[in-house]
Amino acid sequence: MTGADTVLRRLRQSIQRAPSSDSDGLGDNRQVTFVQPMLSLWDEPAPDHRDRLVARSTDRVAWLRARSRGITATDAARLSGIRSVQAVAMEKFHGSGFGGNAYTDHGRAREPEIARWVHGQFGIAPSDALFHAAGQKQHLATPDGLLLSATGMLVLAEIKTTKSAWQSIPRSYLRQVWWQQYVLGAERTLVVWEQHDNFVPIDAEPQCRWVDRDENEIHALVGLADQVLSLMRRPLPG
Repeated sequence: MTGADTVLRRLRQSIQRAPSSDSDGLGDNRQVTFVQPMLSLWDEPAPDHRDRLVARSTDRVAWLRARSRGITATDAARLSGIRSVQAVAMEKFHGSGFGGNAYTDHGRAREPEIARWVHGQFGIAPSDALFHAAGQKQHLATPDGLLLSATGMLVLAEIKTTKSAWQSIPRSYLRQVWWQQYVLGAERTLVVWEQHDNFVPIDAEPQCRWVDRDENEIHALVGLADQVLSLMRRPLPG
């Protein structure tokens, strides 16, 4: 048995199995139903997000190092159930090996342009900052945009490019948004997407939709993320 096989067997044995109606596909749009409503994660407002800045993506080395040691919104997007916990933990052990492709390159090229549109239309400024959650430094997120209103309410922006026409926001991206809201202490996120045909934008302006904070979804994600972190703390087999 190889070392990877041993790690996978240990991951499977370490997680208490529970039924899940979610699949692990990033495009899954099915709804998750909880038996009982859950309470908020905090009895009091979370500490100011500006006091919880970890690194900026302009400092690539520090940003990547911090991300590798915790659970990011990108990781949370994949946390649809127990099997995904195993997959994310394995990737944290061994790395993803994914260096990007034409679609990710297009997204990086278009994001600054779309961010300028978001700022002009909604006042949400672009952000490259990585933050940690209140009381949990391994829960991390880098939202694409931030706006702190005069009343103290924090709203975020998340920018996507896609070759597909969306009837609704893909479930994986909703998980990413809810995780960012939890980490930052935000109440709403403007999800903005630009559809392209062979990397040429179809519309003159991107489309957008507001997504409100969902405590039930956040509780579920936090529980799965903590299972990943628990596995990450265990020593690899010799």
